[in-house]
Amino acid sequence: MTYEINTADDADTLVGDLARAGRKAQRVLARMSDADKAAALKAAAASLRANAPEVLEENARDVAAGEANGLTGSMLDRLRLDDARLEAVASAIENVASLPDPVGQEIDHSTAPAGMKLVRRRIPIGLIGIIYESRPNVTADAAALCLRSGNAALLRGGSEAVHSNRAIHAAMVEGLASKGVPEAAIQLMPTQDREAVGGMLRAAGLVDMIVPRGGKSLVERVQNDARVPVLAHLDGICHTYIHSAADPEMAREIALNAKMRRTGICGAMETLLLDAKFPASADVVGALLDAGCELRGDKRAQALDSRIKPASSEDWDTEYLDAIASVAVVDDVDDAMDHIAAHSSGHTDVIVTDDEETAAIFLAEVDSAIVMHNASSQFADGGEFGLGAEIGIATGRLHARGPVALEGLTTYKWQVLGSGQARA
Repeated sequence: MTYEINTADDADTLVGDLARAGRKAQRVLARMSDADKAAALKAAAASLRANAPEVLEENARDVAAGEANGLTGSMLDRLRLDDARLEAVASAIENVASLPDPVGQEIDHSTAPAGMKLVRRRIPIGLIGIIYESRPNVTADAAALCLRSGNAALLRGGSEAVHSNRAIHAAMVEGLASKGVPEAAIQLMPTQDREAVGGMLRAAGLVDMIVPRGGKSLVERVQNDARVPVLAHLDGICHTYIHSAADPEMAREIALNAKMRRTGICGAMETLLLDAKFPASADVVGALLDAGCELRGDKRAQALDSRIKPASSEDWDTEYLDAIASVAVVDDVDDAMDHIAAHSSGHTDVIVTDDEETAAIFLAEVDSAIVMHNASSQFADGGEFGLGAEIGIATGRLHARGPVALEGLTTYKWQVLGSGQARA
């Protein structure tokens, strides 16, 4: 069915209809047992596998269009599916099905002075709108996480992956419906018109929370325009600081992995900070350059290797999502933390050192959602954290922070259990 949107009112009408259907479906989810929700997700994974040829065919259409439209190599990598990646998507859905259901969990309890028992329990947020760009696996991850946590979802993917998203969504809904989940529990926006995003952002009282996943311009638009609470997944300007006491071989391997394993993910290193007293800085930058990474550095970094280009002031605040990194030489851990405080997006920052005291200072004082010691920033992932699939890396300070999975998609209510108390 084709949806024509000519005005903001058209968008509001469409979103309102979808949201009301989603809210009705969410009430059905709220009554489903843990076992029933898990079974539905396993059926969705099976359906995705059964429909793999169609999904991959539709993905090939998106990739071909992306190549014709000049998408970068890293963007095409984020977009492209193959048998192994699609199997990983299906396995991630099954993994979510196997996770403990957070709904109904008792957070804590106490007794009020008047004798009532007070209990805080986790409950679903309600209807969650997810606005995302070119990664089609987000369609499956978001749907699975929302359903497992008892939430309905309204998904709006990017135009780059429109055919992939529709195929994945159709396959999942087929499996979910076979286990009694209403089709409106997981809805995909039926139009790519940008005004539909505005309709989602204006849907206060119908959409309970918006999760944006994408580039800085998308997230800024959502944060600026939303009348609905936003759980922001901002850009990943991730730093790796090589301290003077770092093991040279470890430093080289971590820096290479953090940048070059997959350059197009939000946990990829974008800035390398080298301690002025670290003896093997030239080896680290040389390894990156030899691996095909373009480096842009300050004057002290450029002195390490003639292949390093001069960095502009914009480079320190750029998420490249490509085989490019900025590099600076810093005097000590305080200098490194000052640089991170000025330029980090609050996603993931890393220190490499054998000095436990310095590592403890860095872990305590760097105010990012994820702070690591002696590990690649590419581990910034909900699956690697044991959370199953993630809906995003939240970089704010309220509600949830870091990889947002099941627990981050719940809120809580107070249950007050009395025995006839009346307040004086």
